[in-house]
Amino acid sequence: MRGQKTLGVIPARLAATRLPNKPLLEICGRPMIQWVWERCRRAKLLDDIVVATPDEAIAEACRSFGANAVLTKPEHPTGTDRVAEVAATCDADIIVNIQGDEPLIAPEALDELIRAFTESDAQMGSLMFQIPPEEDAADPNLVKVVTALDSTALYFSRSPVPFARGAPDPLRYGHVGIYIYRRADLLAFTRLARTPLEIAESLEQLRALESGWKIKMALTDYRPIGVDTPADLERVREALSAA
Repeated sequence: MRGQKTLGVIPARLAATRLPNKPLLEICGRPMIQWVWERCRRAKLLDDIVVATPDEAIAEACRSFGANAVLTKPEHPTGTDRVAEVAATCDADIIVNIQGDEPLIAPEALDELIRAFTESDAQMGSLMFQIPPEEDAADPNLVKVVTALDSTALYFSRSPVPFARGAPDPLRYGHVGIYIYRRADLLAFTRLARTPLEIAESLEQLRALESGWKIKMALTDYRPIGVDTPADLERVREALSAA
């Protein structure tokens, strides 16, 4: 499948509600978006990387460290819609939607995802990790995924699925919010109407499942530390300072 061009797109904007100006916040001497871009560059199966942003300040910062940035419409409701705007005018076959607030993203995890997806017939793919038994699976901020025997997703939930009616406790898997699509499927996804379970759980990927799509899940050791609060930012600064 390596005849196909694979493009990583990093959506980023300044108007984050919980942590304004997040992509440009300094982490060990570099803006956050630069950390994400540099780690993505180390992925062996990504042919190119683009930052998609409505903000000239982010585009200018990206140009300063050599990244390609595309200015997009400001009114997109989600990062997926922003990525799709880039996909609509590019020549890539495979699109990877990479969160702009993951400065510790593992390049190996991106390669695991691309490899698993391109070997499948799914319309969409994503990553999952095993949740340690001592961790609180009831935390609604930790999205869980349940899969079929072929590692395609059956359901995503903020609840601790599967329910442990008997002993021992079942294995549970957490979801990593990185997505991969074939270009045509990404464009089709953004045209789908929002669905009841998507709205109930506030999880965009449920729109795909409710519409009958297959989502291939790749198991990874990577555990994300997304930056949504000042405390998250300090955790990431400490992790990168110690690296």
